[in-house]
Amino acid sequence: MGGVNVQMVARGVLAFELTGSVLAVSYVGAGFAPPILLFSLFGGAIADRVNRKQIIQYGQVGMALIAGGVAVSIITETVTIWHLIGASIMQGTLWAFLMPARQAIIPQIVGEKRMINAVALSSSGMALMTLGAPGIGGLAYFYFGPGTVYVVISLMAFASFLLTIRLPDVGKMPSKAGVAVLDDMKEGLRYVMQRRMVMLLLAMALSTAVLAMPFRSLLVVLVHDEFGRGADGFGFLLSAFGLGALVGSLGFAGMRATGPRGMALILTTTLSGIAILAAAVSPSYLLLMIIMVFVGLGDSGRRTLNSAVLMEQVDDEHRGRVMGLYMMNFGLMPLGIIPIAAIAEFAGIREALSISAIILIAVGVSFFALSKRMREL
Repeated sequence: MGGVNVQMVARGVLAFELTGSVLAVSYVGAGFAPPILLFSLFGGAIADRVNRKQIIQYGQVGMALIAGGVAVSIITETVTIWHLIGASIMQGTLWAFLMPARQAIIPQIVGEKRMINAVALSSSGMALMTLGAPGIGGLAYFYFGPGTVYVVISLMAFASFLLTIRLPDVGKMPSKAGVAVLDDMKEGLRYVMQRRMVMLLLAMALSTAVLAMPFRSLLVVLVHDEFGRGADGFGFLLSAFGLGALVGSLGFAGMRATGPRGMALILTTTLSGIAILAAAVSPSYLLLMIIMVFVGLGDSGRRTLNSAVLMEQVDDEHRGRVMGLYMMNFGLMPLGIIPIAAIAEFAGIREALSISAIILIAVGVSFFALSKRMREL
């Protein structure tokens, strides 16, 4: 996650420097989404068949190689916007297999009773990297250039591979000899459609992915156009976001299994919308940095609670496929990023982000008003 957050700074700034186009930045930011949309359910089915630890390890090696390839193109001065888009697409393909396995392996390691706490604790680790890595990445980009930064990203991905060797060997999933992967995928879809709460949780994940995630991808444009700041300013804002995410995820890590998780999910979703709206209209960079703490707090709450409660609602046999469907929400991010970027090209970045924030607030209020069962989870 440290490498992911450093890369978020580096590729956004580099894409803008190469093209000067908001849409180009959005294409790079959304390039990983189509393969996630196409392959996540397949990746989830694979996670329900084979050793999840090995999937994670192979994926991290692939991430290291992709970042290393971008580093070479930058150092040899052959990099173009297409290198960044291609790398984003390849990373999205790997994430379609990595993330269902990463999520589904957690209950295998800690057991069912500690699952929500463990997911939140895992999110805390990610938030800690979001706190420190973007600021470091922004400074490294400013002082050493994008080539050096991408070398570091590659080394961080390889370090992740080495660290995952220490994970306990969870073994292979139960044999499904004679059952085709496609049949597994269909059975997973039937399983989800028969469970209303699982469908509601996936719908909430979809709405927040489409409406909230574009903010982080287009934040670099807001920082540049409205405050005249570059990679360093962008990195510090992501670090403020990470501070809020760390505080929020640590809080949820201690939440009891009988706590008001559904209500907390609805409130943090609404908080995300309010905070993004405040960020979009912020008159100063310093105030924006403070607001980013609340954006991170809302983000950590909805992501941690959504994925944890979702895993709690399903059995281990189907957990990989359900988390694959959950990951497909990220594949639908272009439905939010590209239209918002197009609005920003014509009306301005503040106006575009404000529109997505207002719709997200409406989604949170709607779930509160219309879903009593979710409120009572």
